[in-house]
Amino acid sequence: QVQLVESGGGLVQTGGSVRLSCVVSGRTFSTAAMAWFRQTPGKEREFVAASRGTTDRPDRTYYADSVKGRFTISRDNAQNTVILQMNNLKPEDTALYHCAARWGLASMKEDMYDYWGQGTQVTVSS
Repeated sequence: QVQLVESGGGLVQTGGSVRLSCVVSGRTFSTAAMAWFRQTPGKEREFVAASRGTTDRPDRTYYADSVKGRFTISRDNAQNTVILQMNNLKPEDTALYHCAARWGLASMKEDMYDYWGQGTQVTVSS
């Protein structure tokens, strides 16, 4: 049974930083494509960042244009953890952040991911 558990959200001021973590259990983490999505009330879930698994090209990452240069996705395969480092946060980054996993090629499309965490809230005050 695959489980994803996020942590690290909270309240931060504009320009601040937050580090989100997602621990994966139940299947070989290193071969999973991992991604972060975010959602605000009344809007569709939005792609944030993705990282390939070791069976693909693990050095390749993907970012939404809105977060390029501010957010960094990384992974610690020894700890079964994917991390989203979020810097220079803006009020529009306020959302519920979910990590997602699939054992296949990385994708920026929500419906390509099979497993999801429960989400962690990030609120950026102006």
